[in-house]
Amino acid sequence: MSLFLDLNCDLGESYGAWTMGNDEAVLPLITSANIACGYHAGDPGVMRRTVASAIRHGVALGAHPSLPDLMGFGRREMALTAEQVYDIVVVQVGALQAVAASQGARIHHVKAHGALYHMASHESQYAQAVAQAVHDIDSSLILYALAGSQQLKAGRNMGLRVAEEVFADRSYQRDGTLTPRNQPGALIVDIEAAIAQVLRMVTESTVNTLHGDQIPIHADTLCIHGDNPNAPAFAAAIRDALEKKGVTLRAFL
Repeated sequence: MSLFLDLNCDLGESYGAWTMGNDEAVLPLITSANIACGYHAGDPGVMRRTVASAIRHGVALGAHPSLPDLMGFGRREMALTAEQVYDIVVVQVGALQAVAASQGARIHHVKAHGALYHMASHESQYAQAVAQAVHDIDSSLILYALAGSQQLKAGRNMGLRVAEEVFADRSYQRDGTLTPRNQPGALIVDIEAAIAQVLRMVTESTVNTLHGDQIPIHADTLCIHGDNPNAPAFAAAIRDALEKKGVTLRAFL
């Protein structure tokens, strides 16, 4: 049986005079890009240039909406209502849609960022709000969601196509959630360990948790974090390992 995998990366996260990541080095190595929409990073010029570069490299365009948290890079949870979450997703996805349309392109998917991603993964009201926003904007858009999460269920219940997302550089808990970044062992910094985790998830549909258990998991798309200084080398090594295993890399269909 043929194996297919999308490689996605969070990009366009520079802002003003501040530069985050090395987008130009990462783009040739991935198949889809999650582009910041201004609430946690990504000013209008950065959005325009990132979209243009992704188009040049044949990379699928995705909107990466966040909580309104520039100071905290979108990683701090906020006590928003479901209606407020709906509104901020609509506005941010709409902004990236306009940027893409101005360059003769359209967006392919939506993936929430940071704290919003985790809130929607755990809490049904936020999962429903994000899914409803994507559906109301354009029901043909694909929703990227943490594998097995509330966001996955909400998206499918809404009738959206949903790509189950897994992570190379994050450890997992027994319930399939990611270990919070503020806990020991949350990040996998050894590239060989990350590659081993990726290959297990893609070829065996399982992942070892931080506590040593093995749990089932499904992988449609793999996230590589663009804010990692070693992101290009990390992406290249993972891509090479997957291709050697016969995995076809392409944007999620």
